[in-house]
Amino acid sequence: MKNRWLDDRAVNALRVLSIDGVEKARSGHPGLPLGAAPMAFELWAHHMRHNPANPKWLNRDRFVLSAGHGSMLLYSLLYLFGYGLEKEDLAAFRQWDSLTPGHPEYGWTVGVETSTGPLGQGFATACGMAMAEAHLAAMLNTPEHKIIDHRTYVLCSDGDLMEGISSEAASLAGALKLGKLIVLYDDNQISIEGSTELAFTENVSLRFESYGWHVLEVADGNDRDAVSRALDEAKSRDDRPSLIRIHTRIGYGSPLEGSEASHGAPLGGENVEETKRKLGWPQDLEPFELPADVLDHCRSLTLEHEKDEKEWDDLYQGWSQANPDQAKSFDKALRGEDLDGVELDELVALAEQDEATRVTSGRVLNYLAGKTPYLFGGSADLGPSNNTVIKGGLSFSHAVPQGSTIHFGVRELAMAAIGNGIALHSGLRPYVATFLVFSDYLKGSIRLSALMELPVIYILTHDSIAVGEDGPTHQPIEHLNMLRSTPGVTVYRPAGRHETAAAWLHAVHNRGPSVLALSRQAIPSAGTDPSGVARGAYLARDCQDPDLLMIASGSELPLSLAAAELLEGEGIKARVVSMVSMEVFEQQDKAYREEILPPAMRKRLAVEAGSAIPWYRYTGLDGKVLGIDRFGASAPGARMMEEYGFTAEDIARAARELFSGEETSGA
Repeated sequence: MKNRWLDDRAVNALRVLSIDGVEKARSGHPGLPLGAAPMAFELWAHHMRHNPANPKWLNRDRFVLSAGHGSMLLYSLLYLFGYGLEKEDLAAFRQWDSLTPGHPEYGWTVGVETSTGPLGQGFATACGMAMAEAHLAAMLNTPEHKIIDHRTYVLCSDGDLMEGISSEAASLAGALKLGKLIVLYDDNQISIEGSTELAFTENVSLRFESYGWHVLEVADGNDRDAVSRALDEAKSRDDRPSLIRIHTRIGYGSPLEGSEASHGAPLGGENVEETKRKLGWPQDLEPFELPADVLDHCRSLTLEHEKDEKEWDDLYQGWSQANPDQAKSFDKALRGEDLDGVELDELVALAEQDEATRVTSGRVLNYLAGKTPYLFGGSADLGPSNNTVIKGGLSFSHAVPQGSTIHFGVRELAMAAIGNGIALHSGLRPYVATFLVFSDYLKGSIRLSALMELPVIYILTHDSIAVGEDGPTHQPIEHLNMLRSTPGVTVYRPAGRHETAAAWLHAVHNRGPSVLALSRQAIPSAGTDPSGVARGAYLARDCQDPDLLMIASGSELPLSLAAAELLEGEGIKARVVSMVSMEVFEQQDKAYREEILPPAMRKRLAVEAGSAIPWYRYTGLDGKVLGIDRFGASAPGARMMEEYGFTAEDIARAARELFSGEETSGA
């Protein structure tokens, strides 16, 4: 039975802790916590299944604060409910090395399910979590043992729902009828610049109804009974996701209530004191100090969930005993060990002749799908082009949730964030796919993949101007540079079938996100060594006393090898390095790096049909990069490569220019 008096005080505790944190930091966002505290408390105290004693309980409900700027609300919840934060952590809000950074960071603060802050990302990521729950439930549950049975809750803002990524995700979630997804929409009608009437006037309820969502409305965000009834109704509707539109007042209780001035700046000392008086907060308490009974009350509310987990543990034990093989398989998947037995030779043998690397990638993906049932992903409506169709596999849908192929539709933004959500849920291996040129759409989510060290595999095909006739809108130039410049992202651009197989093997064991940049056209594999991919770069062609060092990736490697043959006939000896992954190469020890790229060899030519920028780190002042610094054109791929100077003859010519009349060893 609820203790209304203590619940009221706990809500105000959330508000006061939040504004104290912002005030002490002299920066932050007090407005959302003041308005949204009642809905957040009602959810955490009386509806959400979670266990602070084990924040990683597999069958816990997930909570995503998509409006990550309201982070002090989340930190205050984590403190009240006993997740390990202390008053000192709240007082260190936004300070160096604190557990309470400006926006929630996954892997840093216990209880934070995903990094949020870029608006809309949390909403879309939560859709991925709900998809993972539905898929695993269909795979693993039996009539006697429902071991996967939890919900994903989101608290989002007006700003979240203005972002295009949330529209894409909501549309897909409605199509998939993700009934375990419940979104609490903090509708305070304020953004940084003022009233949402300035730029956000559509009927959000009708929009979500048209997406296929169950929409509920709470007229007063302080009415926790109404919020509770709406949550009960949402939980009873497993046939579709639910949006609970809750009308609140930003900065509630403060002199700045209802004003954009309360959104993103401290209230100020006098306003903080006035807010506490209006909320009836004891005036003799210091900042971050709580009445003991309030803290005891909140901590006691989660004791029931310890019992919930104990009951689930017994359920899981019974399921494991009844399904020992599946339990062993799933335990491996949870540890990321389900593909540990796959050997390089197995994958290399899948392609028997030269072909486009996207085709080899498809062979490997299908082979891995036969080795583990926990691959879960798909393409943004480009499956046949990306070669991400699992032959004989089922498509994921509400009717067939056990299907492992996701059809994201033309929704690249949402797709990548959903991949993050699948990875965060745990138990599944997510992959997503589109053309490399559309990595522009994925950038924000790839960055979060890297920030959270999530093992999402990005299959990005049609990797250069050799795409051909589709023209400059579909021909990537700067995209590899963008991806390589993102910390924590490992980019592979394999040359031929052997390197592609090896890149896949490396990617499935990678701790963070991996990008496979793959070709539309066939690439010769002669001269490649799949074992060298594990070190990022290796010698594809060597010679004694070389005059020149050539470095290339992908489709330009065989051209560089052919150019080296031409140069040898002229007395210029060239060593050729296959640079499959700069990131992996940079992780090697200094001795290996200098063995492949000897410092004394200053005449260097890097070759790649894309932006030249990332290659200067390897060519130095005496070297040269043969790259592309302009957009493409519409013509057949082979003609494009000729016109843009990517033939063996062009590469040989660029190499000769490095010597500027100097004699070479064979001259």
